[in-house]
Amino acid sequence: MFRMMAKSKIQLAKITNKNLNYLGSIKIDRTLMDLADIYPYEIVLIVNKTTGARFETYVLEGKRNSGQIELNGGAARLGEIGDELIIISNEFVDEEKAKKYKPKLVFLNSKNKPIKRK
Repeated sequence: MFRMMAKSKIQLAKITNKNLNYLGSIKIDRTLMDLADIYPYEIVLIVNKTTGARFETYVLEGKRNSGQIELNGGAARLGEIGDELIIISNEFVDEEKAKKYKPKLVFLNSKNKPIKRK
């Protein structure tokens, strides 16, 4: 049996821009994508902590070290600049691996830069 587990999470991400005139997606700073092991066009779950909205979309690569978190298309209607997000990527793992599973957690400061957590 396989279980769907949270592979990685980007915590405390703040929306930096919105673009309604795009077909959809979330653009994420490439450095944050690398830290969270998220690929371009990977499907992610977005939780808007500010509004409670939850939705899925795909990831586009943003400029490295830019702090960019941009909602595009219809997703742009589900958040405002400054809203705080949790970005979750998933993977399927077998039952034995699931028992000991630990996701990658990337915490951000108020400028969407990664910080170490104790």
